[in-house]
Amino acid sequence: MKILFTHIFFKAALIIGCFFLPSCTNKQQDIDKLYKKKLGVEEAINVKVNFTTGGRPKAVLTSPLMLRVQDSVPYLEFPKTLKVLFYNEAGIQESILTGMYAKYKERDEIVYIRDSVQIRNINGDTLYCEELYWNRNRTGKEFYTDKPVRIRTRTQTLNGIGMEARQDFKDWKIIHPLGVIKVAGGPIP
Repeated sequence: MKILFTHIFFKAALIIGCFFLPSCTNKQQDIDKLYKKKLGVEEAINVKVNFTTGGRPKAVLTSPLMLRVQDSVPYLEFPKTLKVLFYNEAGIQESILTGMYAKYKERDEIVYIRDSVQIRNINGDTLYCEELYWNRNRTGKEFYTDKPVRIRTRTQTLNGIGMEARQDFKDWKIIHPLGVIKVAGGPIP
């Protein structure tokens, strides 16, 4: 009788124990999230950054949101518009740059701007493009792109593919002009 009781008790304990053993399954996505490297992201709201050279203002950048991402290559991101005012040596504003998104790779010192990019100089010349790079180390050609551009001056509108320009946007060059270009009248030399 004691063997039968032990046998029944063991079966009952085994059956009851099965109800309390949890099933452990994880989705691969959950496992990947657990081991995925976490990026450090710092957030700043209503940012104003002053760029100076020798104590003189060169540019003032404003944005409603700036993210500093600590990745293997750290970068700053401006996901909600960007506006930069550029100044000459006398502290007079020469040009203005706007865009809907920008990313600054600190190590390379290059800013990538995209979506509704515009640059306007004090003469009223205005560049329109969807993608532009700003590299302060390319003296005389700080702005450049290999994408379609449109430049409006007081007298005409020029279209093309690719462009290089100084930071003040007074001197610019369309790499591959498209369409009709008006030239001043007069004798042809």
